[in-house]
Amino acid sequence: MKCVLIIPAWSPGEIFPAGTAGSQINYWQPLGILYVGATLLEAGHEVEFLDGSFLTHEAILRRVGQLKPDFAGIYSTTFGWPTAARTAADIKALDRGIWTSVGGPYPTAARDRCLGDGCEGIDAVVVGEGEETVVAILDRLRTAKDMAGIPGVIFRKNGRIVSNPPRPLIEDLDGLPFPARELLGDRSRYIPAPATYKRKPVAVIITSRGCDRRCIFCFQMDKERKSGTRGVRFRSVENVLEEIELCLRQGYREIKFIDDSLASDYGRVLRLTGEIKRRRLDFTWFASVCANQADKPLLQAMKDAGCWAVLIGGESGVQRNLDTIRKGVTLERIRDAVRAAKEVGLRVSVPFIFGIPGETFEDALETIDFAVELDPDLANFHAITPFPGTPLHDNVEEYGVLSGDLRDFTYQGAAFVPHTMTRNQILEARRLAFRRFYSRPSFLFRRLLQIRTWNDCVTALAGLRSLFWIWADKMLFRRRKPHAPAEHRIH
Repeated sequence: MKCVLIIPAWSPGEIFPAGTAGSQINYWQPLGILYVGATLLEAGHEVEFLDGSFLTHEAILRRVGQLKPDFAGIYSTTFGWPTAARTAADIKALDRGIWTSVGGPYPTAARDRCLGDGCEGIDAVVVGEGEETVVAILDRLRTAKDMAGIPGVIFRKNGRIVSNPPRPLIEDLDGLPFPARELLGDRSRYIPAPATYKRKPVAVIITSRGCDRRCIFCFQMDKERKSGTRGVRFRSVENVLEEIELCLRQGYREIKFIDDSLASDYGRVLRLTGEIKRRRLDFTWFASVCANQADKPLLQAMKDAGCWAVLIGGESGVQRNLDTIRKGVTLERIRDAVRAAKEVGLRVSVPFIFGIPGETFEDALETIDFAVELDPDLANFHAITPFPGTPLHDNVEEYGVLSGDLRDFTYQGAAFVPHTMTRNQILEARRLAFRRFYSRPSFLFRRLLQIRTWNDCVTALAGLRSLFWIWADKMLFRRRKPHAPAEHRIH
């Protein structure tokens, strides 16, 4: 059957302030869609991917009209849900014979609400991991349009909504085909944020699924951590190495590992890094590690295997706030991990969040102090975002007030305001944090010394432009920019 997989159209101005977008914008390879695309191709279907990161809504519809697909699978985050619903409706208006389905983080959390009023263009919702479910849907479409009994599907039947049983999580991740990166087209468009990569093109790989943490703002399908080891399902080291070698044959020169924490299994990381080094695989890479899962020997092994930077979650500089979000780590452990990473020669990125339940503006100032004390190479300062399905979202009345506008769910706008802060205080804390951290003479001098390539120059200039607007525009994070330049998009 002929299939089209779609990320609905969006523009940077819907998420980032115009003044700082140059140093924040990123386009990651969408692994979820690429995994689904790979299973569809393996099952013998025709597949095309339309990425709204680079296409307007009109261009997507025009291409769908040309393709005349049997099936359209639409991906949606919380932020992107209104556009996803509109995309499905417009595809149905174009051709009612196209079977439309939605999947992704928001449909998985919202479930049958995605088939409610205003969503008449959607035939079905795929809940959870979509690889096996979408193939099963297409098998059923060959004979009938009744989705009864297919695990992980919510669909319409005779005017009512039917929810099938959930599909068990995939335990044998090695059994999945590698992501179909050939669907991307121009791979050079897919790059992380400036200063978070060294070489292009950049491939994205995930070596495990799930997380053994229980942070109240993070959505995990395995909420009870019953699947895998402590809630993490691991690919074998050999399977990961096969994908790395495939990416290198395809011409990729850097890999971003997007596991919640690559260090969830200490011994596995040592085996992986040892094999990368033994096979002399030539690529640079970046990974996230939880502060209490990484020590100096492991970080040294990562560095020796080509890792050049790590992300270590900081979140807050107040222990009470870390305990509130169930981070499961201490301030001292964060200090130790950042220090160890620096000592072995890794660049360090540390994200922080404001608006934690019970947090005060004075706490936010302490977090800024903590960020300066840690002195990582990069720091980011977000507003906490309680996505649907997370403990914070599901118990929001206990903690504060939630925005009713899904477009606020981007880490940039204050989608949640605790009882102990105001929205303006959260946004002002973000501005103060960026301004203080990135204006330090010692930081600016260090970044100047790190400039080696033209890409380093471009990154530095984008950072300076962002810093200028952080100082010049006191309302930078407080007003929505509904439209942004779209030179990168195809009309």
